Amino acid sequence: MKLRYLAAGLVLAGGASSAAIVLSNAMAREAVPVALTGIGRWEPDTVAPLPFDDMVDMASIVSRSDEIPILVTPAALSIAPIPIALPALQPSLTTWSREIATGETLDAVLAEAGLSATDRAEIALALGVEFDLRRLRPGHSLTVVAAADGSPQRVSLDVDDGVQIEAVFGDRVATRVVTPAPDVVTLAGETVIDSSIFAALEDAGIPARFAVDLAQMLGGTVDFRRDLSGGETLKVMWREAQVGDAVIGGPDMTFAALDLGDAIFEIVWPEDGSGRAVIYRDGAVMRTFAQPVEGARLSSVYGQRKHPVFGNTRMHTGIDFAAARGTPVQATAPGRISFIGTRGGYGRTVEIAHGSDTMTRYAHLSAVPEGLSIGDRVTAGDVIGNVGATGTATGPNLHYEVRVNGRPTDPLSDDRLNEALEAKGDDAANLVQLASARSGLERSLASAHVTETNGRL
Repeated sequence: MKLRYLAAGLVLAGGASSAAIVLSNAMAREAVPVALTGIGRWEPDTVAPLPFDDMVDMASIVSRSDEIPILVTPAALSIAPIPIALPALQPSLTTWSREIATGETLDAVLAEAGLSATDRAEIALALGVEFDLRRLRPGHSLTVVAAADGSPQRVSLDVDDGVQIEAVFGDRVATRVVTPAPDVVTLAGETVIDSSIFAALEDAGIPARFAVDLAQMLGGTVDFRRDLSGGETLKVMWREAQVGDAVIGGPDMTFAALDLGDAIFEIVWPEDGSGRAVIYRDGAVMRTFAQPVEGARLSSVYGQRKHPVFGNTRMHTGIDFAAARGTPVQATAPGRISFIGTRGGYGRTVEIAHGSDTMTRYAHLSAVPEGLSIGDRVTAGDVIGNVGATGTATGPNLHYEVRVNGRPTDPLSDDRLNEALEAKGDDAANLVQLASARSGLERSLASAHVTETNGRL
């Protein structure tokens, strides 16, 4: 009985449990959306076969080979290498440069540049081929270009007038002289004399060395101590050779006009380089004059002086012109060569007779032109020698004398040579020359005034 009740209970429990499981599964499943249900049932439509007539005849396509592009295998590209020239490697160079100071030698300066004794000797020999190293002086400039090992590659020496002596070192040594091509410019200035011509020129920025030329040209005509009382007007025109901002060589005066109030003296120097100038007074030709040395500095005048060599006071029988060795010396008047040779302290000398009573002497010469002989006739401006330092001289200069009847006279005041000069010549040509010089002076003065005004602005 008890067993029967137990079995019935187990059956009822199992049924209830099954029912609970079924109910749980039913609740766990949600309803599927209609759209998804439709998609799940979708099938592709049956593709109908094409009609036989619409089918492509592949055989006919293959048979038309001319209409089918033929694929060709591209040829391999041929790439040629491009030659690239690599720049040559230059050795590392250093440049050293400075000016020569007072008392220095070339060897001392090269040693300061770090060059060995052997290199210094080689450089001196190379530069000495084109330049006398004894003429080395302050203001000259030395430039050394050297390789990394210190060996010189190029050495240049800048000397006077922009000239450069250059030595290049390599498999062989090459030396050359580099001379600049200067520009020649014409300048002019005007000044009022208060104390002296020298001071007036210097104050106006006109080369003061022109005072020597004016004193020499007008000596014997104008007494610069008595006739210049102040307020006189001086106009000057000159030429300069320039390389950049540097002036090469000395200036050359081409025209000067000195207005003393009661008379106007004008001097025109020729452009032919003869040095033979024409002097005018109030527009008329007065005389012709030739300087013995163009542009030289008057270093000693006529009269008593302390002798530069012996130290005692003695008579100086001429005037001295300081100039570079080799500067041409010109006859100051026409005449005949009366002496060529050596005279005691005068050294190498040339003398010219002008008529029966007047003679000019040119002393301390370094050379005399080949072929010049006693008896030869010369005219004013002819070269009869070169400046030197022969005889008793402290340096290169020309000693110039004028002797009348054997007695010395002051070359700056004696007027006898003027009578020997061909003063009259072609008066018409001289007047045309004067008019041209005046016009040039006025143009140059106007140009200088415009430049100065613009500079102030």
